[in-house]
Amino acid sequence: MSNFLIPAAYAQSAGGGGAGSSLMSFLPFIGVFVIMYFLMIRPQQQKQKQLQNELKALRRGDRIVTAGGIIGIVQKSRDDSQEIEVEIAPNVRVMILRSTVSTVLTSTAKPANDSADVKK
Repeated sequence: MSNFLIPAAYAQSAGGGGAGSSLMSFLPFIGVFVIMYFLMIRPQQQKQKQLQNELKALRRGDRIVTAGGIIGIVQKSRDDSQEIEVEIAPNVRVMILRSTVSTVLTSTAKPANDSADVKK
């Protein structure tokens, strides 16, 4: 019953408060940030780096998707230019910027598994 009579301010200061408990109160926030970094931020950075490498390696015949959702086949691509020529329909070619390509569906650098090529 004597604990009931101790003032709250004295109990807080005598109870081991101070620098140690303030660090412990921030520990969950630091943990959440570390978890978010490894689950969300880092994979997104790796995906962006992979897309940049694919955009640098675009060649004729690659199937791409633009930021507007248009699927096309690369017809002309120069390494020193930001523009690429894409065929979006038979005999319909447009010039687009490399930065507007959101996905490389198939790349000529990585041959697709076509059973039509295997004819013996």
